[in-house]
Amino acid sequence: MSTFNSKDFLEFDAEIPEDGGSSGQKSSSCPICQQSPVIPFLSVGGRDYWRCCHCQGTFLAAEQLPTAREERDCYDLHENDGADGGYRRFLNRLLEPLLGRLQGRQEGLDYGCGPNPVLAQMVRDAEHSMAVYDPFFYCDRTPLQRQYDFITCTEVVEHFYHPAQEFALLSRLLKTGGWLAIMTCFQTDDAAFANWHYRREFTHVTFYREFTFQILAQQWGFHWEIPRRNVVLLQKIQ
Repeated sequence: MSTFNSKDFLEFDAEIPEDGGSSGQKSSSCPICQQSPVIPFLSVGGRDYWRCCHCQGTFLAAEQLPTAREERDCYDLHENDGADGGYRRFLNRLLEPLLGRLQGRQEGLDYGCGPNPVLAQMVRDAEHSMAVYDPFFYCDRTPLQRQYDFITCTEVVEHFYHPAQEFALLSRLLKTGGWLAIMTCFQTDDAAFANWHYRREFTHVTFYREFTFQILAQQWGFHWEIPRRNVVLLQKIQ
């Protein structure tokens, strides 16, 4: 899977201490939609999760977020092989519906591309240009100084420590009419959350329902659609 987040990723001034934010202070507003109230949802495996009453997103308590070192150690174990047909089919779940909405040669950004930007190469093979950015592996911030016709985030947004700030950045990087393509496992059954494989991934700290993306689309002025399971396409219309 693609990798993502650490405090070094953010373009904003919000800071995450090296201990992951262990101030012990509980958030009074949702880090996804910045609305309140948020309520305790579930404690499992020594981790405390909160639920937003507005967007229905679920997130790990701030003081329990992994450190940057812990994140990097985890990401170094990932094996994303561009020659792996199964991995390419996985990425095509997002890429195929996105390409069907792009007219002519377009310029894109793979945001949180990981150590081996397979998706970016697949986009280039489809005759679009593609820049890449990742806080650990492609940390040159130059690509964050311009706007794009489309942005891809494959297996990225679940790593966001400060989602509202990250979505603000993504919106700023996207041209009006452009597409933000996200692939992440949507959270569905609360009863299954404790044993959900996606929750058990150590660096997954923020979880979204379909309804969460509907709220974000309204908040940021996007049209939204879900062309297939666990894929959401957001078109910037404002």
